[in-house]
Amino acid sequence: MNAPLVVLAGATGDLGSRIARDLIRRGARVRALVRPGGSAAKPDDSMGRAIQRVQVSFDDPVALTKACEGGVIVVSALSGLRPVIVGVQSRLLTAAVQAGVPRFIPSDFAIDFTRIPEGWNRNLNLRNEFRQVLESAPIRPTSILNGAFTDMLTGLAPFILYRWKRILCWGDPDQPMDWTTIDDTAVYTAAAALDPDTPRFLRIAGDQLSARSMAAMMSDLTGTPYRIFRPGGPGLLKLMVSLTRAFTPSSDDVYPPWQGMQYMHNMYSGIAKFPSLDNERYPMNWRRAHEVISKHLASL
Repeated sequence: MNAPLVVLAGATGDLGSRIARDLIRRGARVRALVRPGGSAAKPDDSMGRAIQRVQVSFDDPVALTKACEGGVIVVSALSGLRPVIVGVQSRLLTAAVQAGVPRFIPSDFAIDFTRIPEGWNRNLNLRNEFRQVLESAPIRPTSILNGAFTDMLTGLAPFILYRWKRILCWGDPDQPMDWTTIDDTAVYTAAAALDPDTPRFLRIAGDQLSARSMAAMMSDLTGTPYRIFRPGGPGLLKLMVSLTRAFTPSSDDVYPPWQGMQYMHNMYSGIAKFPSLDNERYPMNWRRAHEVISKHLASL
């Protein structure tokens, strides 16, 4: 029996390359779609011949359809703004339908964008826009929502202010927030891609942390007391987002400073909190935040 073929867009990115790795570990074949002139991530020894690099223009519907043929699912790990999240993914979706691919996983890896009102988070509102396109197509979609990436707590997002021994909190210090590592997200996505009976949404969190529990974790890991720094509530942060955005020159940056502030607002307001989790659907050893932070501290 032939190994199932997964068509993967975005395999050159961090998350996409990890999804490819875990698909192959599960016995799948991966067809990585690479734009002409682009370079696919170098497969490691474990990938071998199970990964196939196919150069294809996402503006060529015939070639894109051919590239999707034979796939049991199309998985998107693409990153970008509206031209990618709505434009390119819509063309990829059409190609998948034309090729007879039964299932589609969009690049929705984030907090719960289904609950975010228009204008509250640019990047997540784009995912909601594509959601309308996806749900009108004759294909079975599954979105995987993982909260925020735990890896961001190493200093990439200003939740933990290492230099000042503070936890930045906009609102209730006991508001729980969902976090999952990039690795765990990739492992779970690979399992879902090879599961023919997935529901419309799968929500996961390797950890759930509040500002207070982050402070306790950091105090324990460092032996130095970490305190909560609360400059204001979600309303003030939302106002600051508007002011920052108004005075920031427009650019094609996917994550300008105000975009990160929008994520913090959504998380601290509680609107993006998952009501329930699907962690138990696939056997996994979830990597907790203290392990990620401990490794980061050891590298300093």
